Amino acid sequence: MLTRSGIAVAVAAVLLLASGALLDYPELVLLGFACLIALLAAALWMLARPDLVVHREIRPNRVTEGEAAVGVITVTSRMSRRCPPITAAESVAGTKVGVPVPSLAPRASHSMTYTLPTSRRGVYSVGPLTIGHTDPLRLMAIAKEYRRESTLYVHPHTDLVHPVPTGRSRDQDGPTSSLAPQGGIAFHSLRDYVSGDDWRLIHWKSSARTGQLMVRHNVIPNEPRLMIVLDTSRSPYTDRSFEDAVSAAASLCLAAIRAGHPLELRTTNGAMMVADQTGEGLTAVLDLLAGVERDTQDPGLGALPAMVPDQGAVSLGVITGQPEPTMLTALPQVRSRFMMISLVQFADTYAAPPSALHGVVSMTVRSREEFAATWNERVRR
Repeated sequence: MLTRSGIAVAVAAVLLLASGALLDYPELVLLGFACLIALLAAALWMLARPDLVVHREIRPNRVTEGEAAVGVITVTSRMSRRCPPITAAESVAGTKVGVPVPSLAPRASHSMTYTLPTSRRGVYSVGPLTIGHTDPLRLMAIAKEYRRESTLYVHPHTDLVHPVPTGRSRDQDGPTSSLAPQGGIAFHSLRDYVSGDDWRLIHWKSSARTGQLMVRHNVIPNEPRLMIVLDTSRSPYTDRSFEDAVSAAASLCLAAIRAGHPLELRTTNGAMMVADQTGEGLTAVLDLLAGVERDTQDPGLGALPAMVPDQGAVSLGVITGQPEPTMLTALPQVRSRFMMISLVQFADTYAAPPSALHGVVSMTVRSREEFAATWNERVRR
């Protein structure tokens, strides 16, 4: 409750009163009583605690690295008299930020803005907010903590790139399977007639040849799906190369949605988010990338065999740093389960040739900018 100044005044009061009494020096005693009176006045002032309503807002609460974001604090006085001067401190990513709040008239409101850190990708907790007031001499202070917190998502940088290549479709209408929903226009196979089938689907030549009614089994073709896997183990990366890898993953996710492909983002530590071709779910995908971190317990590319899809028509894009060569052998092992596999390796410590993996299109780059240029040139071919 006592500030540093208040503690100094209290110590001075004790010393002055004691010295004045021992030395029979009334002037010292008078100064000691003056210090006590100042402390008493401060204590009486502190009885007038402000009655406030505090609201915090993050504008906007999702930005890309380097974009501006601010916190807006609105303080409303519910007092019938003028509110005493207020001190405020906001906790932003573990750092205290002072927010000036003037004395408020009865029932008045005041809004303050302060800049939030957006220079680095991350998920930042904003709060709690501490509101307090002091006496005019700043001898005492009382603070109240508002525990409500807000979250700021700083998404990684993205570049305009082509989506992960899917290869050529196996037929004009797109790949199909027996598990695909019926009712589409893509022909999958012939089957026996079942009561209720549309007579217009009867294949008369096959029916005449087999002696029983046969119908065309039309299905909705499988949409080519893209799976982006980000290696989140610690050993393949430096700090810089990991940030570039996260940026590349975000760029490929945005490219998938722009191209109208359903998207599945996975990290090797088990996190997963999906987005459909309309973009539904894309915000959650970018939120995941905003907060992703490296982990020494992460299995790395060794987790790939557990990520193979149940059905075909999926193209895989893998983003990593410079893992052990044995880790890269996981890609040829799962190659048959995907339409195509693309591998991007970030190597900012030294130039390394692309890893030669059977059935895998691979490239090695040193930076985010080099990735965008090299990827677009390679995919365009």
